[in-house]
Amino acid sequence: MTTDLYTQLLDLACGAFLLAAVLVLWRRQLAAFIRVFAAQGLALAAIAALLATHEHRWDLAGVAVLIAALRAGLLPYLMRRALTAGGETHETEPLINVTASLLTAAVLTLLAYAVTRPLTDLAPSPATRALPIGLAVVLIGFFTLATRRRALSQVVGFLLVDNGITAVAFLATSGVPLIVELGVSFDVLFAVLVLQLLTARMRAAFGGTDLDDLRELHD
Repeated sequence: MTTDLYTQLLDLACGAFLLAAVLVLWRRQLAAFIRVFAAQGLALAAIAALLATHEHRWDLAGVAVLIAALRAGLLPYLMRRALTAGGETHETEPLINVTASLLTAAVLTLLAYAVTRPLTDLAPSPATRALPIGLAVVLIGFFTLATRRRALSQVVGFLLVDNGITAVAFLATSGVPLIVELGVSFDVLFAVLVLQLLTARMRAAFGGTDLDDLRELHD
């Protein structure tokens, strides 16, 4: 693979990775959140696969396969099961409307570029130049956690943060060892299973997972 082709494909994968995070803020259907998260998992796996090909690292290729299986396959499957069991289809009105959310995502992306500029100038390469994308997804994930009301939406926000952190690790260090990614992936899987159990109990006890309604019950 030539350097120019590698750079173009890496930029394309990173662009799709960031676009998926922005689409989470745009869509209101919970099923769409899950599809977008699965697509982002594929983009993250593509980033790892491109780095593996460029660096000739087969352990990183194994990480790419693991990411595709877990974040584009197993985790979306578990979230779809939780969605089907709950019967909820749409996010309630978020704390910040869609237009303001998209503008905030643009501001957070610019902030990510500003913060990481010293790092990209220190060691310029196709991977480090894409480093702001990973940080932008982390910030958008935190924003999703802060503004969405459904429990499943907040699970997606948590997973966006994790995907962003993983992308930063890949782009800053040209990949992480397989054993490290295995540990992180199992931690994320465990967290999602716990959150699925908690949302199921919330539905059984309160009839829904709107966090504002639960706060009113607490008050």
